[in-house]
Amino acid sequence: MPIKPTLVLIVLISFFSCKESYSIKPAKKDKPLTNYVNTFIGTGGHGHTYPGATMPFGMMQLSPDTRLEGWDGCSGYHYTDQYIYGFSHTHLSGTGISDYGDVLLMPTNTINFNNGSDGKSGYRAHFSHENESAEPGYYKVHLDSTDIDVELTVSKRSGIHKYQFPSAENQYVVLDLDHRDKLLDYKINQLNDTEINGLRHSSAWAKDQRLFYHIKFSHPIKEIVYDDGEGVAVSKNYKFESKKAIIQFENPNNEPILIKTGISAVDEAGAYKNLKAEVLNKDFETVKQEAQQAWESQLEKIVIESDDLDKKTNFYSALYHTMIAPNIYQDVDGRYRGMDLEIHETKEFDYYTVFSLWDTYRAAHPLYTIIEQDKTNDFINTFLAKYDEGGIMPMWDLSGNYTDCMIGYHAVPVVADAYLKGIRNYDTEKAFEAMKHSATRDKFGLESYKKYGFIPVDEESESVSKTLEYAYDDWTIAQMAKAMGKEDDYKTYIQRAQYYKNVFDPSSKFMRGRFRNTWFSPFDPYEVNFNYTEANSWQYSFYVPQDISGFMDLLGGKEALESQLDELFSANAETSGRHQADITGLIGQYAHGNEPSHHMAYLYNFVNKPHKTQEKVYQILTELYKNDPDGVSGNEDCGQMSAWYVLSSLGFYSVTPGSNEYVIGTPLFDKATINLENGKQFNITAHHLSDTNIYIESVRLNGEDLDVTYLNHDKVVSGGNLEFFMTDSPTNWGTKIGQEPKTEIETHRILPSPFIAKGNITFRDSTEVVLNTSEKDAKIFYAINDEDFKLYETAFSLTKDTKVKLYSEKGSLKSPELTTPFYKIDPNLSISLESEFANQYSAGGNDALIDGIRSTKNYRTGSWQGYHNTDLVATVDLGRQKAINTISVNFLQDQGAWIFYPTEVECYVSKDGKNYKALPFQKINTSERNNDIEIKTVEFKIPTTEYKYVKIIAKKLGELPEWHLGYPMDGRSWIFADEISIK
Repeated sequence: MPIKPTLVLIVLISFFSCKESYSIKPAKKDKPLTNYVNTFIGTGGHGHTYPGATMPFGMMQLSPDTRLEGWDGCSGYHYTDQYIYGFSHTHLSGTGISDYGDVLLMPTNTINFNNGSDGKSGYRAHFSHENESAEPGYYKVHLDSTDIDVELTVSKRSGIHKYQFPSAENQYVVLDLDHRDKLLDYKINQLNDTEINGLRHSSAWAKDQRLFYHIKFSHPIKEIVYDDGEGVAVSKNYKFESKKAIIQFENPNNEPILIKTGISAVDEAGAYKNLKAEVLNKDFETVKQEAQQAWESQLEKIVIESDDLDKKTNFYSALYHTMIAPNIYQDVDGRYRGMDLEIHETKEFDYYTVFSLWDTYRAAHPLYTIIEQDKTNDFINTFLAKYDEGGIMPMWDLSGNYTDCMIGYHAVPVVADAYLKGIRNYDTEKAFEAMKHSATRDKFGLESYKKYGFIPVDEESESVSKTLEYAYDDWTIAQMAKAMGKEDDYKTYIQRAQYYKNVFDPSSKFMRGRFRNTWFSPFDPYEVNFNYTEANSWQYSFYVPQDISGFMDLLGGKEALESQLDELFSANAETSGRHQADITGLIGQYAHGNEPSHHMAYLYNFVNKPHKTQEKVYQILTELYKNDPDGVSGNEDCGQMSAWYVLSSLGFYSVTPGSNEYVIGTPLFDKATINLENGKQFNITAHHLSDTNIYIESVRLNGEDLDVTYLNHDKVVSGGNLEFFMTDSPTNWGTKIGQEPKTEIETHRILPSPFIAKGNITFRDSTEVVLNTSEKDAKIFYAINDEDFKLYETAFSLTKDTKVKLYSEKGSLKSPELTTPFYKIDPNLSISLESEFANQYSAGGNDALIDGIRSTKNYRTGSWQGYHNTDLVATVDLGRQKAINTISVNFLQDQGAWIFYPTEVECYVSKDGKNYKALPFQKINTSERNNDIEIKTVEFKIPTTEYKYVKIIAKKLGELPEWHLGYPMDGRSWIFADEISIK
């Protein structure tokens, strides 16, 4: 019987498709997703999260406080602690600086205003994790010391405490407004027998935080006693306000005490309105259920399927942490306190605070453009309101305060990324104006950045990181300008986006600081120093997400970038120089615990080696995130660490926000469904996925083969199906030219500035000067002092104080003109150092203390010579006996940076270098607390006499004072010295 042609055709089609046929169904949850959230992840180690109750993006974070100070106490809670001081209403999630912890309440059975942190009797209570539990929107603990059970739940701006005392006797609650940071103003008002209100104004990271509260008790107040300032309980009949009160209740039936609290940044009336609108007339269980339902709805935005409980817990705990901040900062009536600390009102959008933008612009905000588009509009409207109120969009704002923390102007890429993705429910022209305003100020190194095309080391700290981050931010401005048809602005900012080239050293292939137009040296890419932000050169030298093609050209091509990445991940996993607690989660020199590294594993895709991305991403997902209190490899950083996990576990990541592309990594789950706000679904399926099948064999998007290793944003938010076909070894998928992602600046190219490749800025007899540039075939022109410019062809020598001017040309391109002063030191003058200065604070080397160059108050500019936990011993040889009458030396004090004046400065003079005469030494009270950054000149006067040698000994403070932040960590002080002047 002959075979029918149609049957043959069907068989052939089946054979040549080479793919199995799958019906795509959305992922389904098997039980409430809140069950998979472990709120204790990140509360140990350096995660700095808190376990207590909060709502998605809510104003109140009602959580226990176990730690009063220290870096690992930033959230107020650390899993290793054994005592709870109380339960306060505001907390920060995963930050590296402390604040919040407002309005502490603590149930107790004695009258004692001491919190117990001094080891004496106090109201703090012992607890154990066996008797502690938490879920989204709910927290519970048993206080062992007092046998009191505590439960907490919240709404957006208000919450409920539930205290069950062991008996009807001695039921007290401490209200402590003095808890944690410095008080500026405070008030406790008893309104009637069940209500109190007041205010707490404080200063910490936010220098002027204003918070108001209204508290309603379920049982009548029997008595309130107040702290007289000395720990003595007094009645209200006194003449001053108290920072603490203890409330006793009438509760003969020993029912649970419910305490309902509303907070506001506006006033007491706002706190009451928030309380009334949200929880005042609801019981504890109702509020708890509403909070947990709100969380369930949020978590349902992404549903995953997996048989691995730990992975599933890690995912939903991460998703939960991405939804804790930013925090709404607006009362139910629309009023809020703006960046001018005045009261404003809007009902057109929700107003937020706590924007950790240096962290969150990388992944958290791109995640929000997928699952939180409405809130993204609110966030941007908030930026523009802050621009109106305070004059600039925020970098890191906290409760109506600009903290001036971190670098860049990263509200800009958040706006641009949203705009380019079609999220535009705000005044787009005003947004563009605000973006340009952020980029055109003269603070934080921007003045020199605009003038030179880079930030010199000697003019601004963290100069390399700032140059790189500004360049990326400028690229996003350029992309938005292009989309809006603003060609002049596009040209300006696409040129600025290339300024990264000016900090690239072609000889070392690293991004380096430019110190007076030379490269900062000695150079060690492992060294953490003031040229980088919480990083070293390894961890910032790959930060060119806007022009990866241009970066590859500087390195020498794709193979060079691949080799550099291989070396990054295989390098020695230790750093040198300054200790930086943020540098954690090391794989080689890749530091996943800090944000500058977050895109690096995905760069292999750009060199057509996606299997290496797949290997590294899988390693990070499975080794650096754990279902454990120490389960985050660094500070959670308001959702960024978790957003990396959420996106990467789905199979893609936002390497370049503003490009509208996500670079594909490797999926972690069999199935995931993103439930979009437009009602559509984006389904992700990983076929044949296992612990060994981590490599991608092929990818389908909506039934069509996807050969490129990136995914467009529109394809995600339009809904559809993404299928990964997994295997156990690397494949050819994505390895062909043209299949890789690409970011490239092709128009309005700039010419990098030339640099001094060789030549001592300070010299004795002469110095040979060699000029160079990272641009191939560029010509360099230079001028000596006021002479005319001439073409540089060969090295030249300097023998006296000289200003060298230089620039480069290539075709029609010309770099900015730069000037470098060279200084000749008296050739007879020399210095011998018996103590060793820190490499990262060398100030230019051995002669820095006699080079005639004076330092400013900013130690981060590299012009101070730093000595850690050691005395400074320096001997100056004048070359011959000279008549001298005054000897002076400068020291810096910046106690916040652990830099203290020496305790004692001694000076000796000698004619022969063997027999020294001691001058009267000078003592300094260096350990007294002083927040001012100051320079002290220590001067010695003697009758004019001829000497050849001068010896200076500056004695270290050593161990930091008990009041200092570094004391509990066994910190040691620095001495920073500058110019020894002999007249």
